[in-house]
Amino acid sequence: MANNKSSKKRIEIAERNRLRNRSYKSAVRTLMKRCLTACSAYGQSPDGDAREAVQKSMSAAFSKIDKAVKVGVLHRNTGANQKSRLSVAVRRVLEPAGAPAAAAVAASPEPLA
Repeated sequence: MANNKSSKKRIEIAERNRLRNRSYKSAVRTLMKRCLTACSAYGQSPDGDAREAVQKSMSAAFSKIDKAVKVGVLHRNTGANQKSRLSVAVRRVLEPAGAPAAAAVAASPEPLA
């Protein structure tokens, strides 16, 4: 038990931060799961509505991850890793298998002779 005023205050602040961190982490996990679920649903039946759901869920997850990093709940590398995981999953579902390689070749500049 805390013996002086400052240690009591630190206990209160730590509890407040713990609850805030828990809610942010829970929201990030939920939005990531929603995005991955939307990706698998789009993979099952690709149509315009499912594609829109994938993009909206990814945007919401990115926003919440960025806010968690800004507040200090997540380390910036952890946030970047989670965003990378989501974007890879979304890219894998939205783009056909042969398109990225063909697009990369088409986008590369001509070599100078």
